[in-house]
Amino acid sequence: MTTRTTAPPPARIAFPALGTTAELLVTDPDALPVAEAVLRDELRAVDLACSRFRPDSELTRVNVGAGAPTTVSERFAEALRAALQAARITGGAVDPTVGRAVIALGYDRTLASVRPDDTRSVPVGRPAPGWRRVGWDPRTRRLCLPPHTGLDLGATAKALASDRAARLAAAAGGCGVLVNLGGDLATAGPAPRGGWHIALADDHAESATERCPAVTVGGGALATSGVRVRSWRRGGRVLHHIVDPATGEPAAVVWRTVTVAAATCVDANTASTAAVVLGERALPWLRTTGLPARLVGPDGTVVRVGGWPPDLPAPGSGGPR
Repeated sequence: MTTRTTAPPPARIAFPALGTTAELLVTDPDALPVAEAVLRDELRAVDLACSRFRPDSELTRVNVGAGAPTTVSERFAEALRAALQAARITGGAVDPTVGRAVIALGYDRTLASVRPDDTRSVPVGRPAPGWRRVGWDPRTRRLCLPPHTGLDLGATAKALASDRAARLAAAAGGCGVLVNLGGDLATAGPAPRGGWHIALADDHAESATERCPAVTVGGGALATSGVRVRSWRRGGRVLHHIVDPATGEPAAVVWRTVTVAAATCVDANTASTAAVVLGERALPWLRTTGLPARLVGPDGTVVRVGGWPPDLPAPGSGGPR
């Protein structure tokens, strides 16, 4: 007589963080407390280093001091390197020097604090100064922004936090880990049997339903960029947070959402954000990367590239999104 044992389902916790929802799953329920502690430490650190909304953040200090050289911390340097690398590999489609453009559009505070219908007119967009003008010495961590330039590290910094937290939590807990920060999703350690079953939605806060498509991954990362969740009205226009550096305006809405799979969340987020900015040029650009991607148009039309698989039924409930 033999006894079959079934592994317990992943343990999960979710809580608000970085203006979105932080979600953590672990394959060993006993490891949840230590993994959660690691995640919360990482979130505190990235918020203090890279938040645009904290007067005491390192990013605020750097932006206020634009035009003068300064030495930054190792954590900030890591986030800046990721942002500059994203700009380089996307030809500037993802550019950290859009900070002032984002503020001018009205995203100058946490989204929860942005007025839902701002009657002020929208200022004429101006191209971002450009990442090539950023003076940066990675050896000494000396940074000098051009005068009147503001950095926004939001996209890549959040993805980097997912990568770091998943890796460190898996090492601390000795198990498989999935970290999802508002659509920036990273895994580390052994996946549960059958892989991580992930529902895809326009809004990370939506509950998974049978109508939601899903994908199964055994490792690596996924990132979803979209124009619906972080949006607001100003001067009679609907605006969103993904700015085209070439114009200083919100990117034209050719894609409602773009989801990309890659080895790291930083790489996946870089590609998904670039695809939103590139619009109709996204498909040929994504094909050059070889990354699997799923793009959804404003009317719900789905385009898959790079071997992205057919949609699966969504998890029954409680699965990562």
